[in-house]
Amino acid sequence: MTSTSTASTASAATAVEKFRARRLETVAGPQGNLALVNTQWIDSEQTIYGVAGVWAPLPAGESGLRVKATAADGILVDGVLVDGEAIVRGKDADAPGAIVFSETVTGYVIASEQGNYALRVWDARSEGIEDFGGIDAFDYDPDWVITASFTEVAGGTTVGFEHLKDNGATRDLVVPGEITFTRDGIDYSLAAFKSGNALQLVFADATNGDTSYSVGRFLFVAPPKDGTITLDFNRAILPPCAFSYNFNCPLPPKQNRFAVAVNAGEKNALKKDGSLLH
Repeated sequence: MTSTSTASTASAATAVEKFRARRLETVAGPQGNLALVNTQWIDSEQTIYGVAGVWAPLPAGESGLRVKATAADGILVDGVLVDGEAIVRGKDADAPGAIVFSETVTGYVIASEQGNYALRVWDARSEGIEDFGGIDAFDYDPDWVITASFTEVAGGTTVGFEHLKDNGATRDLVVPGEITFTRDGIDYSLAAFKSGNALQLVFADATNGDTSYSVGRFLFVAPPKDGTITLDFNRAILPPCAFSYNFNCPLPPKQNRFAVAVNAGEKNALKKDGSLLH
């Protein structure tokens, strides 16, 4: 390896270390993965475990939930104390609502593809945060930075992704194109769906359940440019369900399951004593 390539590898490794440091801060934040303590779908008027108020769905086509509470309950919606009723707009609205239950407990409303809504509750002093010791990860490996070809599919196509808690049912997610590359004589064709301005690759490999989290891992990649896309598996991360059972994560589709070990990226969420968090 030349001195130039050595310096380049060292620089890339340093960038990944900074990325991992930010990850630690993010997952343990007030609304980070470790802070999620409840996700409850609201199909009728009901109470929600651990927080005040009576919650109910809105008429079909309206975003969010309705909450009934008294001033003594101390619920703030968009900074206003609820004393009677309030509407909490969902994350699918132009201006989503924000909920504060206490000094450490907050919430917001999410929407499903079917148009119903759930309350998510976050606790900045959750048991998960108190137990968290860190994220185990593989050492940086430049061989797992792969330049792949990207072939756009006009209008995109859909791929059925199972989710952890959906009992085998699939959700069709839009995949804008095909990601292909060859490694060690094996041809790969991967499906990544849109996630904001990035593409999200949900993959599994031979390390799952051995040296890495059993469900699989995520890799977010920048949009393709000039027909190519960079897959830096050193930036592979654990899915949210590795930190809280209250998430329902997508599972890797068949074409995203590597028979080989991807010895790069995050491995497992750990407790302070070094044992597995989940």
